[in-house]
Amino acid sequence: MTALLLDTHVVVWLATEPERVPAGLRARLQSAEHLAVSAASAYEIAQKVRSGRMPGATGIVARWDELVAAMMAEDVALTSADMAHAAGLAWEHRDPFDRMLVAQAQRRGFTLATRDAAIRAYRGVECAAWE
Repeated sequence: MTALLLDTHVVVWLATEPERVPAGLRARLQSAEHLAVSAASAYEIAQKVRSGRMPGATGIVARWDELVAAMMAEDVALTSADMAHAAGLAWEHRDPFDRMLVAQAQRRGFTLATRDAAIRAYRGVECAAWE
């Protein structure tokens, strides 16, 4: 089964600037058997909107459920097991949102759709081709 977990920037770009997601990846997303979006991404976007670092994403937060449904994606909740796994990753990367997404991908067998160089360099998670 093809199961893809979307990194936060992929969710934002699909909602606001889909052309920033490479055509090959957009095609893969459309043909995937299962798409997932993490609750961590909703929180990350909301935090960045609140702090003024992502003012253009206010609509994403307000329409989160609608956007996830339009993507035909599963809204994946964070569990305490996910959080413990994220904290225990043998990875010297401090971004807590990246750690949560990697943990969810590992625990659920998802391939992560991301452009993030730090995640792509981490050998502990499979990443979709960024093309």
